[in-house]
Amino acid sequence: MPASIERFRAALDDKSADFGIQLTDSDIERLSDYYALLLKWNPRLHLVAPCSPEEFATRHILESLMLIHHLPLNARIADIGSGAGLPLVPCLIVRRDLFVTLIESSQRKLVFLREAVRQRNSGTPARLIGARFEVTPVPKVEFITCRALDRFQEMLPKLIDWAPTNCTLLLFAATALRKQLETMFPRAKSEQIPASARRFLVEVNLSAQT
Repeated sequence: MPASIERFRAALDDKSADFGIQLTDSDIERLSDYYALLLKWNPRLHLVAPCSPEEFATRHILESLMLIHHLPLNARIADIGSGAGLPLVPCLIVRRDLFVTLIESSQRKLVFLREAVRQRNSGTPARLIGARFEVTPVPKVEFITCRALDRFQEMLPKLIDWAPTNCTLLLFAATALRKQLETMFPRAKSEQIPASARRFLVEVNLSAQT
């Protein structure tokens, strides 16, 4: 096994408890397969910025898996700008009950997403949409997530207008975006991400804001 995969597995095993995540040996094996696939594709598609195996395990995988604490059994969730499949591909790997829609406008990245979802082997098939979310019919979901809004904060009003009024937004945010969301939605709940002073998971129940 390549040293990078070994280091990735060790970091998952060592740091998962810090995020309140319990991973089985099978979970770690499948997450390692996903990491290996991403390492293979990343030089061509620039899916994520270069980082150490330990950082990928914590900053990308375990951070993504924080979502599962917010998702009930058989939850329906859509991800905007899925890119490398974060956060929902890791969630699909450990929660096979989820009904997931991945929305990604880059056709090249969509090819990777198809392969990442196919590699998962079992569970409910994910739905992949190759288009910008603004021109996509709103899927029947209870939750919407996004990790890219810090770079595209101007898209936030469009996302809110697009989202079903009875759904919950689960948005990963740095400090500025968190403050913006809390100003717009005083009932928003922010959860600080472990090992990070400036990153948060912000929960906005749109039906509770009116």
